[in-house]
Amino acid sequence: MENDPAPAPSRDPAGGAPAPPAPNTTPNTAPAGAATEAVRPEWAELDLLPTLDLLRLMNAEDRTVAEAVAGRLREIAAVVDAVAARMGRGGRLVHVGAGTAGRLGVLDAGECPPTFGTAPGQVVGLIAGGPAALAGAVEGAEDRPELAATDLAALVLTPQDTVMGISASGRTPYTVAAVRQARAAGALTVGLACTRGSALVAAAELGIEVETGPEVVAGSTRLKAGTAQKLVLNLLSTAVMVRLGRTYGNLMVDVRAGNEKLRDRAHRIVVQATGADPDTVRDALAATGGRAKDAILVILAEVDAPAADRLLAASGGRLREALDSARPQA
Repeated sequence: MENDPAPAPSRDPAGGAPAPPAPNTTPNTAPAGAATEAVRPEWAELDLLPTLDLLRLMNAEDRTVAEAVAGRLREIAAVVDAVAARMGRGGRLVHVGAGTAGRLGVLDAGECPPTFGTAPGQVVGLIAGGPAALAGAVEGAEDRPELAATDLAALVLTPQDTVMGISASGRTPYTVAAVRQARAAGALTVGLACTRGSALVAAAELGIEVETGPEVVAGSTRLKAGTAQKLVLNLLSTAVMVRLGRTYGNLMVDVRAGNEKLRDRAHRIVVQATGADPDTVRDALAATGGRAKDAILVILAEVDAPAADRLLAASGGRLREALDSARPQA
């Protein structure tokens, strides 16, 4: 005889997410200091939930992540300003992590060149175990601090660089070792953890602690902790690039038009920024090698492409400053 299906959890009167399954006697255990690995006893019958209720429960937990990140915006802002100041002097931003955290750092680094036109090596992602760890687990790599020493030595860090260690538990040996070595080399160091009082944040000069709590599937930090890390990285790299003048308003004027989709996007960006007709925009993009920022300057400042290039170089790539310098002085 088949077992009766588990009853769906009750809903709150406001019609929100389902209440969690009834508590049982499973102890709430986790290694010391690893709140992300704690077990929530009331979720012990998670596998018995109907699919829709399971998804509602997970979605309700996901909604707590943005709130947790919002509580750390001051710390994130301090990191943004410190990183932007160093990158403005030629420094690099280096993300370091293992597993999910490492993959998210590599992803963020890889998105910066096409989105913001950063040079290769300006934003770097290091993951324990190297490129092979991007597609699968490299067993034991995160427990080997000597790998961090090797990976960072290849970068030849300077005081203008920033190394940001990313770890849900804040105790990953590879990541903690990387931050310690980077700090000894004189680089600015940042620790991003999803627990409070971690070794990673203690090792870094600046810390961001986004407490996401236990995961729906205990210890699976690719869930809420991973979402929090992605949100923080989105905020950090985007705000740094805005501070460096790699946007004009909310337009991606440094986009690299390397394919048809991005060429269309560059065309739309120039139209939105200038209000010029499509033929004028097409000519400006052709004259500037497809560079949207230069094309905008050509149209709005009424200069040729070489002059636009010189104006942008003199303004450190900041389009607003280049436009101001091109206008006749009163």
